[in-house]
Parts: sequence; structure tokens; C-alpha cells
Amino acid sequence: MMSISKRLFGKVEKQEIYEYVFKNDNGVEISCLNYGCIITKIIIPDRKGNYENIVIGFQDLADYQRSSLFAGAAVGRVAGRIRDAQFVLEGKKHILPQNDGPNNLHSGPKGFHNAIWDAVVIDKVQEDTIKFSHTSLDEIEGYPGVLTTQITYTLNNKNEFIIHYRGQSDKTTLFNPTNHTYFNLSGNCKHDISQHSLKINSSRFLELTQQLLPTGKLLDVTDTVFDFRNSRKIMEGINSDHPQNTIAGQGYDHPFILDSNHDSEIVLQDEESGRILTIETDAVGVVLYTGNYIPNDFDIYGVKSRRYLGLCLETQGLPDAIHHSDFPPCILQKDQISTTTTKYTFNVAL
Repeated sequence: MMSISKRLFGKVEKQEIYEYVFKNDNGVEISCLNYGCIITKIIIPDRKGNYENIVIGFQDLADYQRSSLFAGAAVGRVAGRIRDAQFVLEGKKHILPQNDGPNNLHSGPKGFHNAIWDAVVIDKVQEDTIKFSHTSLDEIEGYPGVLTTQITYTLNNKNEFIIHYRGQSDKTTLFNPTNHTYFNLSGNCKHDISQHSLKINSSRFLELTQQLLPTGKLLDVTDTVFDFRNSRKIMEGINSDHPQNTIAGQGYDHPFILDSNHDSEIVLQDEESGRILTIETDAVGVVLYTGNYIPNDFDIYGVKSRRYLGLCLETQGLPDAIHHSDFPPCILQKDQISTTTTKYTFNVAL
């Protein structure tokens, strides 16, 4: 039978942090915290029936607190970088923390990833859900409005893991959340992700500046290592001399505009283990980050952290949209509700 258990993982300012563990009837396990909604482990089988962890995580809460990786965390209010750590909304300038050079990254130190969330467990016969809730105060990190956010994690017996985001604010604000899990389908990080194959149904990606901010220009993927429409190995981008790969630290850290939704539009595969991750979403795009800047000073469940040890597939609106009028907006109007859903399906190629 499906189940959710929990154990004490640590404390933050005397508040108890719990690790919740989903387990479905197929033996798939997903663990997460009420701190940052962090996904700490996803355990699935390979083609030989070996169950292994396929995400980067830490054993200790202190490592999550000191790490700059955002490993497994919910990111918000706004994912990605905001140029010059400021924006104007309804005629008022809002100043944000500069935590990525002169820019704001993932909403600053008091973003969703460092928040303690309320958690409610909902048990059903064929699926289990945890509903996380958090209220961000007006002007926290410079953002307007009291923002109430719910993030629900659901695991079912079809090996589908579904993340649903819901936000509502008492003032017009920005809202563009995502999840920052690093996947490594080799299992227990036996190998890096360079030999993973990735398909993204996208014909355009955003050009980036040296500061990894969108220039506003959409580039055609045709005849480049950014063309994932028929699948390609991550190694091709790591070894590429394309200027955009060089800017990103020899790999990818780019937003791709999705050509379709809820259509197996993102598929990650590790040929050796046979593991396949399919991602479907209603988001405008996905940011592919291949771990180009992962430092080597962390223990990842017994493996030393290093470059390319995991990759992120961050489904979201386009970064820095507030500064690009031709991008789909990430503005949440006062009292309106914004929702978005991403589904992760785990399979094995036999």
C-alpha cells in the first residue's frame, strides 16, 4: 500500500524540520523536507531492478543551509535572475538583494528555498499528497504584497510525481516559482550526467549575456548543440565551442521555450541504467542547467560533489520577464490566483 512516513531531520531556530517519505506500491520512494520543500531523494529502479537515488542531496540540514546549489528546493517568489536586482511595478521601484553579482538570483536569501513551510499529509488509495503552505510578508526581499503560496507534491502508483504551485497576493507582485532538483539517472551519482541523453521539444532558446541574463533575443536551435528536438547527449554541449556554451561555464544554463505542453516535451534518459524521466508541464519554458558551477566541497550521500554531477530541468516562466515586455509576463495581479503544474514520470527501458 502507498504510504507517507516522516522523521525529524533537524531544527531551524528551534522549529522542527521533518523529512517526509512517499512510497508507492512499485517501491518508488520520494523524500522531501518542510524546509524549502526540498526534495532530498528520489529512489527508483534501473533495468535490473536495482533501486537507487537519482537526485543530488545532503544527509545533514546544515549542508542545505550553507550550500549555494538550491539542491532540490522550491524556488520563488521568482526563479532565475532579475537584472540589477530591481524592477518597477505599477510605477514603484522595488529593490532586491544583490546575491549574484549586481543581480538578484532566485529571489534572494529569504526566498522559498530557506522558508519553513506548513505541511499537511493527504492519504488516498492510489496516490498520496503533501500540501506545503507558506506566507511571504509584504516587502520581504523587496517584493510587494503578502503572498500566500501552496506547493503540493503528489506521488501515485503510475510512478508519476506531480508538483502543483498556487500563489495569491494582496498586492500586484511577481510570481514565477520552480523546483531546483538536480537529476542524475545513473543512480547514487555513479557517473556524471555528460552521457545522459535529453530531448526537449523546443525550437528556440534565450540568448544570454556574460552575467547569464537574457538579452531578449530568441535564437533558433537548428544546426546547433541547443537542438534537443531529436535528443542529444549533454556531452555535446560541454565540449562545444558555441559562444553560448562558453558563457554558461562550458555547458548549459539556458531557458528553452517549449513548443508543446503535456506532450512528453522533456525526456531525460541514461542508457546504461535504462532509467527514463519524462517531464510534462503547462509552463512556458524550461531552464536546463547542467551543473557547470557545482563546487567540490560537499558530500553528496558519500560521493564528492563536482561539476556536471547533476542537471536541473526547471519548468517556469521566462527569467527576467519583468524587463522584457515581449516575454510572457510573470506578474500576479492583486487578489488573482496563479497556478502551474509539472508532472515527472519515471520509467525504465528494458
